[in-house]
Amino acid sequence: MDSLIRKCQMKSRSPDKIIEWIPYNNLQNIEYLTSGGFSEIYIADWIGGGYNNWDGEKQQLTRNGTIKVILKILENIKNKSWFYEIKSHLSIANKSTFIVQCHGITQDPSNGNFILVIKKLDTDLRKYLQANHIKLTWKERTKIAYNIIDALHRIQNENEIHRDLHSGNVLYYQRTNSWFISDFGLCGPVDKQLGNIYGNLPYIAPEIFEGKGYDFSSDIYSIGMLMWEISSGEPPFIEERDKYGFVMKIIAGFRPEVLPGTPLEYRELMEQCWDADLTKRPDINTLFNKIKHIYKSYFQNENDVEQQTNYVPTINNSQLCTSSSVSHSFSNSIYRNSSNEVYNLRDLLSKQNLTKGEIYNQNLHEELKNKYDSKDPNYVLN
Repeated sequence: MDSLIRKCQMKSRSPDKIIEWIPYNNLQNIEYLTSGGFSEIYIADWIGGGYNNWDGEKQQLTRNGTIKVILKILENIKNKSWFYEIKSHLSIANKSTFIVQCHGITQDPSNGNFILVIKKLDTDLRKYLQANHIKLTWKERTKIAYNIIDALHRIQNENEIHRDLHSGNVLYYQRTNSWFISDFGLCGPVDKQLGNIYGNLPYIAPEIFEGKGYDFSSDIYSIGMLMWEISSGEPPFIEERDKYGFVMKIIAGFRPEVLPGTPLEYRELMEQCWDADLTKRPDINTLFNKIKHIYKSYFQNENDVEQQTNYVPTINNSQLCTSSSVSHSFSNSIYRNSSNEVYNLRDLLSKQNLTKGEIYNQNLHEELKNKYDSKDPNYVLN
């Protein structure tokens, strides 16, 4: 651990990016916040705060004073996957823009669990869209997508896959009006295949359900779903109730309906991202360049900007996403649960409740069920 911290410190580009071992006693007023992914999340006061500048006169680093921070508890210290999460977060986040900064590491003396001390941001994308969707311009929507793709661009250029991109893992920092990717619990190199499949069901690429494993294009699929959520203001497939039926639909090609008013270039890029054929999805460099081009186009002509940025998708009352309607929909949809659930996909696929007229068929069901009878993987769905 000491070696990892020293290595990261040597690569720090500025005082405020320096990560450090933080004494546990320096964290005060610790309060439980939520359960996120596969760990518990707390909020606390970091007494003294992190470094923020170099005092040339005193020849020493200065601190910015006590600040609020997020604590992510890395449980199950016998499982070495926690160390890879620390390594991923420290090595990527502190040298990349639009990835949530990690201030350092501490350890709970009562149980030995390591804790990531992370920069506290203001809200996540899902909550932000619930509150602001109607007033967002297309320029602002495209900026959100641009920030997210920029962050993924940096992650994948480190030969890493995030594996768990969804609107709860995209965070907003009001001070800089910027968006950041968080939660590196499943992040890892492209050759690191998980024994189980984890994630937020509507954002998981169809090939994962077919047992093909994660690769770079799996994250690209998730980006497509995020782009749709940014355009619509609500999470994809919020109306779905049956997890089994939903999985079958996704494998058969079911995707969200693109809303009227979505700009053509944005729409085409989004649809390329969620293409069922992995080879037809753009790689991260192509995706980054295309979204950058779309975003920059809003600055090229002032008149065009006025016309384009004030045009939002046409959404009828039943599609309108409000805070109360989202909460009600969550209570009945595939999003319903406050903590992770473990599913055996073989059991999930054995629920033969398909109806004629659906876009998938019984043969597909049998094929998938037989495939998983031998593998028997567990699916953990947020």
